[in-house]
Amino acid sequence: MASVTLRADEAFELCETITRTRARNFYYGIRLLRGDKRAGLCAVYALARRIDDIGDGDLSRQDKLDALAEVRRSLADLAHPGAHCGDDPVFTAIAELAGRLPLPLGAFEELVEGVEMDVRGRRYAEFDELVEYCRCVAGAVGRLCLAVFGARTPIAGSAGGSPIAGSAGGPDPRAPEYADTLGIALQQINILRDIREDFGNGRVYLPQQELDHFGVHLALDEHGNLVDAGGALTALIQYSAQRARQWYERGLALLPLLDRRSAACCTAMCGIYRRLLDRITERPSLVFDRRLSLSGWQKAEVAMRALTRASA
Repeated sequence: MASVTLRADEAFELCETITRTRARNFYYGIRLLRGDKRAGLCAVYALARRIDDIGDGDLSRQDKLDALAEVRRSLADLAHPGAHCGDDPVFTAIAELAGRLPLPLGAFEELVEGVEMDVRGRRYAEFDELVEYCRCVAGAVGRLCLAVFGARTPIAGSAGGSPIAGSAGGPDPRAPEYADTLGIALQQINILRDIREDFGNGRVYLPQQELDHFGVHLALDEHGNLVDAGGALTALIQYSAQRARQWYERGLALLPLLDRRSAACCTAMCGIYRRLLDRITERPSLVFDRRLSLSGWQKAEVAMRALTRASA
């Protein structure tokens, strides 16, 4: 059967369907965007989701590495003018998006690299190594989102005298660093939320140096819950949560560089993780026996608060 070339609008619609059904946290923010930016962010999410799914799927290690190599080849093809993506809706949408925005396609390759670390079962000796991983799997996604949002140097203009993003300011060179930092912060929160689930899947992200320092030996009890011998794991989680909060606060410097709708989207997506971080900080034991999450109405509340602030 001959390959069918999808129209760009069809491809974006399919990417939005993927995002709406799979992005349990991010779609609450994405839907605050208007038309073209919502479509662009859904395309970014759809490809990122595909890459993540390879790493988390049931294929053998070698088959996962082969599938990731195929993604790399497809990304390399996008670098050629007039790239033909056939009937693949995700790459069709990304190709169209890259044709009109300065989309850093290399960031997708970083994401592939990070997923390869998972597939190979990499462990992290110290925090700086973990930051490298977080930059690949989350900081890269932050920079991709920034390309869709756009960022400008703040100019005076709000009623209260605080800076707002304006076209007269020109592109702000600090924005990619802030987006990267925010992504790294969110991944740290992910790691704390998923300690039990990841350990059950043979993955440990907490740096060995810090496990040793706090005297933590990760283990599950007879009920499948994390063991907290002498409160050591609680202490490590509280320490890690405080550090994640510092990264998060630094990354929030991105928000004044975005237009109002983009800032609302970013605030909603990040606000959900901030709520999770607050709960983990208050009661680390919440992650010992479950995968902590917010309810649908709690996520919707965060999104509405973000939109209300952006409209003020």
